[in-house]
Amino acid sequence: MTDPHADPVREPAADAASTPTSIDRPSDEVERPVGDARLPGARRDGYTKLPTGPVGIEPVVATGPAIDNDSETGWEPSTGATGVDDARLAPWALLAAIVALVASFFVGWGVPLAIVAVIASIMSLRRPVESRAIARWALVLSLCATVYSLGWLVWAAMQFERLG
Repeated sequence: MTDPHADPVREPAADAASTPTSIDRPSDEVERPVGDARLPGARRDGYTKLPTGPVGIEPVVATGPAIDNDSETGWEPSTGATGVDDARLAPWALLAAIVALVASFFVGWGVPLAIVAVIASIMSLRRPVESRAIARWALVLSLCATVYSLGWLVWAAMQFERLG
């Protein structure tokens, strides 16, 4: 006895002009979906409005503090520390860079102050509350002061070699 649901093995046709074989019907064991089954992307016929049509907006009811209740105190500004650092670093870096640059025109011992100004200007460039223009000026002037001071120190070292 043969299985009615098994796929029958068919022999290849001897020539291309032969008639195609019939296709087996699906078995009754397959469950059919209830209602209409549609393919993904198929058109739906249930739309009544255009997709860009106006949408009704319900009024928004916002809740807030009761105005009639006098026992509560209202909002008051805080008098304590807010935790925000209001100290600006860029102007101090610029001041240190200017002093180091002026000192580097005369002596080479302005290197420590110039290095402090470089570090402070880089730190102020990384902070979002600082003035970037002031921080850039501080960085450029402090780098110039570092180069000039190191030039003085190299010149002084060459003078000591001539004496000694």
